[in-house]
Amino acid sequence: MLRIAIVDPSDVTREPLRALLLGVDSVWLEAECARYEFFADVIAQSVPDLVIVVMDADRAKALATVTQLASLHPNLAILAISSDHQSLLQALQRGARYFLTQPVALEELMGTLRRAQVELGHAVPGGSGISTGGQHRAQIISFLGSRGGVGCTSLAVNLSCTLASDPNNAVVLLDLDMALGDADIALDLMPDHTLADLAMNIERLDMNFLKRSMVRHEATNLNLLVHPLQINDMGVVRDEHLARILNLLKISYSHLVLDLSKSLTPTDLAALRLSDHILLVGQLELASLRNVVRILMALSQEPELADKVRIVMNRVGSDYAEGDISLKKAEETIGKPIFWQIPNDSKSMLQARVDGVPLIQHAPKCKAQQSIVALAQALNGKAPAMPEAAGSGFLRRLIGR
Repeated sequence: MLRIAIVDPSDVTREPLRALLLGVDSVWLEAECARYEFFADVIAQSVPDLVIVVMDADRAKALATVTQLASLHPNLAILAISSDHQSLLQALQRGARYFLTQPVALEELMGTLRRAQVELGHAVPGGSGISTGGQHRAQIISFLGSRGGVGCTSLAVNLSCTLASDPNNAVVLLDLDMALGDADIALDLMPDHTLADLAMNIERLDMNFLKRSMVRHEATNLNLLVHPLQINDMGVVRDEHLARILNLLKISYSHLVLDLSKSLTPTDLAALRLSDHILLVGQLELASLRNVVRILMALSQEPELADKVRIVMNRVGSDYAEGDISLKKAEETIGKPIFWQIPNDSKSMLQARVDGVPLIQHAPKCKAQQSIVALAQALNGKAPAMPEAAGSGFLRRLIGR
């Protein structure tokens, strides 16, 4: 836990900073002070790990405070914040270790806190707290369907539950199909709050508010944020709201799984731009493959989006799909290799959906779930695990590609 104290005589800048800090799990806001001249006495009572000196209310007094703290507590980490670059330079010369410019951007603050955590020996393992980068950086995985009915939500739900079942992960599933999403039904959950509630209270949004707005799937430890319950509220959630929500969630969770709509709305595009992986889900039939091509063409307008897209073919091996278009022909049509294939397992999938439970509960050894487990490993940069039931040829074809 990183213990922090802040000094800032201005309510206008102190309150937003306070709200950001209170939203971070591994930060403890130990003290606040509104007078520079009293701050050293406040610190002396219990020396924190890091102090934040917001300088713009009275830069001369703020610089004197930095000098005093650096002299009294040589090992104390001091973060100076100001809109004046010359003041920041002077603060660094007098003993401040870090600096940020005003107004403080969330990502820049989080980056500074990560650095301080590492340098002070407070790095948090796993997916909680402030991510220290590298292997602990939050991963955002978006599911985009080529049309309705291809199983996009089912895959998003089951991958989320599979990831969340690993105690080393902390996972949130966001249902971003604002009009017709049904991830809550797939998991038999009754949320009290929605993304619309967050959007309408975006100015006071912090991590505590976010956590209260999620509903938890106890069996797998998955957290779910659902779409607005009223279709009339779908326009309340805008792309800038989503960006702030995702940036906050990235602080405390290891994986964010996004189930998008089929419309490529501004909110969908904002989600795609923030994603690490875009899983474009299709089936081996004409309408789906045509839409895969159309979506790829649309996303190619932004090269950074096109590079993230991975094609996932669902229900591979069904009589209808195999009889219509082959995998080889599908790849030729798409012009891009198929990243993953989920074998047809309609009986297990349908029964799990009817029961409102994920496959990992309903049929953990079924071939579809085994494929989803391997997909989770692949997305985490691990070699796919070979399921026991490899005789179907599905994974033999996959590994041999």
